[in-house]
Amino acid sequence: MVDVYLFSGFLGSGKTTLLKKMIMEFKEKGLKPAVFMNELGSMNFDSEEVGDGVPLKEILDGCICCSGSEKSEAQIQTLLAESEFDVLLIETTGAAHPVEALDAIFSPLFAERLNFRGIVTVADSKRFLERQQLSPQIRSLFIEQIRHADLLLANKTDLLSESEQSQAIFEIQQINPTARIVQTVHAKVPLKLLESVSPAQRGPVEQAPVSKLNLQTKIVSFDEPIEREAFEEWLRNLPDTVYRIKGYLTLSGHSYPHSFQYAYGMVQWLPEYMKLRNQIVLIGENLEELSMP
Repeated sequence: MVDVYLFSGFLGSGKTTLLKKMIMEFKEKGLKPAVFMNELGSMNFDSEEVGDGVPLKEILDGCICCSGSEKSEAQIQTLLAESEFDVLLIETTGAAHPVEALDAIFSPLFAERLNFRGIVTVADSKRFLERQQLSPQIRSLFIEQIRHADLLLANKTDLLSESEQSQAIFEIQQINPTARIVQTVHAKVPLKLLESVSPAQRGPVEQAPVSKLNLQTKIVSFDEPIEREAFEEWLRNLPDTVYRIKGYLTLSGHSYPHSFQYAYGMVQWLPEYMKLRNQIVLIGENLEELSMP
């Protein structure tokens, strides 16, 4: 049987960072991982981060959840038919309820071939302490992702003071007293900890499709290189309802683009060494009111 881990967590929490690290660690152990993931928008940014040689299936502009389980089942079945692998890593969109995503995993088509190990939720510790600033629907989803985890990574603890770290752990434990909680930076966790996860018994789940969350996506393309200073000034003036921006941007004076990440005011630029589409995807609420850079 193929071990299956489901990575959950709100937008920008660090799920893709965790995914990339676990792919490397499984490979170093001599195991072959495969990946099933989906994007909230129509741009397959995160899948480009997976790397060569890893079997991959994805759903764009959709949700690995009850409402899209037939499409998810088909993708997983195709993955099992086309490739030989030892472990399946599933990364849900940040707008997905983790338990809803289990519907596709337990399909009778291939249930006897998959050994579900548990839900690993990556929680942005800083954003968790500031969760009252989120809209009620988004805050509820954030809490549900924590509540149903088997292993919780309290990520980005380097952005908090010691007292804030203690507060975050205490409040997370109140929401989910049974899951193991690990404080992390850049979602760095040893593989042996992941392999020790076991799934908990789960109660009924109230479905929360993306459409009810008022989340939107918007793709912005650029024909010319951008000025970094001007672009970061635009970022500083964004409202709190822009939760996530990711993509590739070519900066003035550079031949190749940078991989760009934005989450809750935090920015990351990483140089790339190949030609990629000069565009970004924004995820948030009320995006139609935004002026673009």
